[in-house]
Amino acid sequence: MRKYIIFKADRKQPGWKQRQLAHTGALTRILAEHYDSSKSPIPKPGYRFREFHQIEQFANPHFPGASTHSRVGDWEVTRVKEYPCSEPDAEFDLIVICYCQYSPVSTPLEPLPEIQVPQELQEVEV
Repeated sequence: MRKYIIFKADRKQPGWKQRQLAHTGALTRILAEHYDSSKSPIPKPGYRFREFHQIEQFANPHFPGASTHSRVGDWEVTRVKEYPCSEPDAEFDLIVICYCQYSPVSTPLEPLPEIQVPQELQEVEV
């Protein structure tokens, strides 16, 4: 099943001035989007999506913008709405909107698996 999952800040949550669409600068309540074709269930209230970070000392010079670590994030799902797509040529079978509240937690940064670099790129000097 192809799912488009949108994590959206509930009304009156902090940080709204920092959440801008990159291409227009308009403010948005969208926190994250996930495209999921797995058989995994959709998020339930209490779920927290991961935040991704780059720690400079672990950055791979071949992938300068890549994340190096992740952690369980500060946004907690409070309610979930599902919108099934019944059209045969729809891009997704289900659109899911997860409404979230800001609920900070102290979770450790965990290293991500190292990006595999093809041999021909390893030989090129940076």
